[in-house]
Amino acid sequence: MSDGSGRSAGTRADGPGDDATRKVPITPAATPSGGAGRTKGTGSTAAEAKGGVSDDTASRPPLIERIQAKLASATEEHRANASAKSEHTTSTSSQVKTGGGSRTPRRARLRLTRIDPWTVMKTSFLLAIAFGVVTVVAVAMIWSVLDAAGVWDSINTTIQESVGGPDTADLDVENYIGTSRVLGFTVVVAAIDVVLITAIATLTAFLYNMSAALLGGVEVTLSEDQN
Repeated sequence: MSDGSGRSAGTRADGPGDDATRKVPITPAATPSGGAGRTKGTGSTAAEAKGGVSDDTASRPPLIERIQAKLASATEEHRANASAKSEHTTSTSSQVKTGGGSRTPRRARLRLTRIDPWTVMKTSFLLAIAFGVVTVVAVAMIWSVLDAAGVWDSINTTIQESVGGPDTADLDVENYIGTSRVLGFTVVVAAIDVVLITAIATLTAFLYNMSAALLGGVEVTLSEDQN
């Protein structure tokens, strides 16, 4: 392009009166071209780095897939351990049921070295009372049955017919072994039994403790039930 004075672009005049003009070449600035080159080089380097990162990222699986793979492997391992444990339990139970590999029942040898006399006295006292009550009730029932069956009248008749005489006319067996007389005697015997049983049991506990202190006591062997 040319301006209004007819000078071509890219030339510079020294003065207005000078007809002869010198053409001065205008050198392009180095900085833009160099900056463009550096910019282009930087862009290519960034592109190469980006491409390398993208290649590495593409070669590695995503984070979600890796987590899922870890969870799947852990689940499979847990299932394998559970199945192995269940198989072992099943085989053991089958061996026990069939009798194969059954262990010998455990046994324990213990010694009874002491018996508490106070507990023995309380237990024997209660048992003696229970025995006395049972005895009184049993005697009362038996004598009631005999009286209802007419056994005493039959005995009186038999004695009068066999012996005879005026002395047997007033004989009555119930005056000697009647229900009231027998029950009274039974109650007295039951009370004496309570005292005797309690005393004998307590004395036996003391004697056992003395003998156990000297000899070691009674040895007892306990065993498990095989069933």
